[in-house]
This record gives sequence, structure tokens and C-alpha cells, in this order.
Amino acid sequence: MTTSPSVLAALAEQSIELPSWAFGNAGTRFKVFGQPGVARDPWEKLADAAQVQRLTGLAPRVSLHIPWDRVDDFDALTSYARDLGVTIGAVNANLFQDDDYRLGSLTHPDPAVRKKAIAHHGECVDIMRATGSTDLKLWLPDGTNYAGQDDIAARQDRLAESLHEVYALLDPHHRLLLEYKFFEPSFYTMDIPDWGTSLLHCLALGDRAQVVLDTGHHAPGTNIEFIVVQLLRAGRLGAFDFNSRNYADDDLIVGAADPFQLFRIMNEIVGNDALAPASGINFMLDQCHNIEPKIPGQIRSVLNVQEATAKALLVDRDALRAAQQAGDVLGANAVLMDAYHTDVRPLLAEFREDRGLPANPYAAFAASGYAERIAAERVGGVQASWGA
Repeated sequence: MTTSPSVLAALAEQSIELPSWAFGNAGTRFKVFGQPGVARDPWEKLADAAQVQRLTGLAPRVSLHIPWDRVDDFDALTSYARDLGVTIGAVNANLFQDDDYRLGSLTHPDPAVRKKAIAHHGECVDIMRATGSTDLKLWLPDGTNYAGQDDIAARQDRLAESLHEVYALLDPHHRLLLEYKFFEPSFYTMDIPDWGTSLLHCLALGDRAQVVLDTGHHAPGTNIEFIVVQLLRAGRLGAFDFNSRNYADDDLIVGAADPFQLFRIMNEIVGNDALAPASGINFMLDQCHNIEPKIPGQIRSVLNVQEATAKALLVDRDALRAAQQAGDVLGANAVLMDAYHTDVRPLLAEFREDRGLPANPYAAFAASGYAERIAAERVGGVQASWGA
């Protein structure tokens, strides 16, 4: 396959942030299946994440989740990550595992509970300063289950006030990344159910407040690539949470359920010049591997994003624009489909080898013996999990 230097240059710049929680025992609310050798603490999570970066060259950053990844010495954790060849990425706040937050956190009717939730973000900002992170990531689980349970407008007012206090905690080079989810854990209203609500709050906060788009946090049938474009037009797409789902927030490997959707999303990213690091968009994974092995699951995930990106980069933009301008509906669609149906795996294998990486990172990990070694070494202790 003949490939232009610009395509290879764009692929060389691509990076995807890994979630620390993907390497611990985590999964659904029904059952978490433990696996031999799973990371027991943040140090081991970083060591496992570094394997993904070593084999793929795509994953130089690791997101932390607090309190799951709380340690006594974040300077030491940061140095350890650097020695492994990775850095600390976004710091994620946790507002969904404390009994005080049963009726909400940043939107709770009790000012004392809201103050506690805001103080938690203060701890996260301190961790950002210690680790060199620039992004504070906030997913809000707040909402209501019954009509009349609380005043919807009052909850939005409390949220706006709380977010302003959190935003004020940030340093000038920090960003607040605000995620949304249309249902769960609340089922009547979520306080940030959609991209519009997140965007409105971000616009009220300032330029350093941006929206996180989680590919699993939409109603079935939602045109996610349309949302991508709208947030890009507004200059407020701060980050992706890549995963895959059949019905709701399944946290499956990205591209597993609908690889064509992933391609369509990356086509809009590429077509709007938003792939390069200069765009400021942090491409991340948010997946919890429950029945599949952790490290191979992350390797498969970043490779799926890379493959969809490569196909998007192969779209003939000139031919696409010409067909669109001519009103050639099927011709324009065919340009996209030609790129999507291109087998880019040989190209990517050669691309990796040229960069000193294994042509098949998934097979290289299986042959490395790392999984067998950690299964033998990591015996005893409490494995890192949702409740760690």
C-alpha cells in the first residue's frame, strides 16, 4: 500500500491515555471476576500500563482515579512512572462511592455534603500539582430517581455554584474536563445527562472548562460524530473516553461492538484537523475489563483506535469535497466506504516495525512471558478494584 508521508506523520503523533482502573479487578455491579496477577496497587497498575506503551508506542500517559490510586508519596509515583516510560495523565475525581453522596454530591441539598465534594476536588488538584497532570476529570453521578424527589432547577443552580468553586481551585495551566451520562446511577434525571448540559456549564465557567465525550454514554441510535463536530465547532471538546457498548455503558473494548462508528468518529476528528496534540483533545480509554485479560484488553483497544484512525487518514478529502459539492450522494458515501474497507493492518505492522516496535503487539505480549511472571509474583495482598 502506498501511503503519503503526511499519513505516517499523523500516526506517529497519535497517543491514547490509559485508565489505571483497567488494570485492577473491576467490572460490572453484579460481579467482578478476579484474575491471577492483577495489579494490587497503583505501582503495579503503572507497570502493567507501561507494557502497553512498550509494545504499541501509543499509550504514554496513565489516568489516575482518586481515592483508588491514592499513595503516600506522589512524587515517588511520578518518578516511578517516568522510569517506566510513561507519565501521569488526567486525575479523576470519585463522587460515587461515599455514603454521604446517596442524594448527590456537588448538587446535594446539604451544603456540608457539597463542601465535602468540593474539598475532594481540592485533593485531586494537589495530586495534579505533584504529578504534573494538567487535567482534572469530573464525572458526576448525581441525579434523582423519582419525580418530585428534588427541585431540578435548584440542583442545576447548586451544580453551577459547586463547579465554580472547583474551577477556582485550578492553576492557570489546568483544565476541568466535564463528562456527561444520560442515565445511571440515577434513572429519572441525571444532573449532567448530555453534551448540551455539560457545554452550558463549561461555557459559564471559562475557557479551561471543556467537555468529555464518552462513546458509551448516549442513548442507542445517537449520532455521536455529530456531537463531536458541534463540540469542535465550539472549541470545547476537551477529551474522549473511548469504549464500546451494545445497549448502554458496557465498557467493552473500543470498536468491538461497532467499528464503523469508531471510524466515523475518527473521520470527523481527522477531517476537522483535531487529531494532532496541538488540538488539545485528550484521547483516553475508559474501560473495565471483567472477563477479558487486562493488559491484552488495553493493547487491543489502542490498536483498534489506531486502525480506525489510519482508515480515516486514508479518506480522499479532495474527492469527498468534490462529490459533496456536486451533490453526488452515493459518490461521497463511496469515498468514505473505500477508506473504511481498506485493510490497514499491513500498513500499521510495517509502521510499527519502522519505529522499532513489534509488528503484532498483541502476539508480542503473549510471547513475552509477562503475564505468567506477574501471576507468579503477585500472590497475596488486596488486588486493586473498584473499592480499593
